[in-house]
Amino acid sequence: MAELTKSYEVVDYPSLPTILCPCGVARRGLMDVESVPYSLHVTEITKNAKVHYHKAITETYFVLECEDDAQMELDGERIPLRPHMAVVIHPKTRHRAVGGMKVLIVASPKFDPADEWFD
Repeated sequence: MAELTKSYEVVDYPSLPTILCPCGVARRGLMDVESVPYSLHVTEITKNAKVHYHKAITETYFVLECEDDAQMELDGERIPLRPHMAVVIHPKTRHRAVGGMKVLIVASPKFDPADEWFD
């Protein structure tokens, strides 16, 4: 195992590229940091998020801000959201965000676009 060259990581999210995803637009941090076992995303959810799931990744959504009627759809069930709520989404759970929102997403293990599935 390689020795760590420093004891911390700093991510400047505004400088990260935006990536289109089924939820909207994401900035994915820590993707290339081997010493960190997860990735951390700031995602702007659009109103037209697509239902999808992951076979291996667990995602935790932390709601930073959202519209009053925002919801998380989990296996067909809708959960009302408000700022500072967290939702843990286990592998194989079909999910999508409903309504506009900005979320922080922890993906463990690190996000892999090959593990994004649609019915």
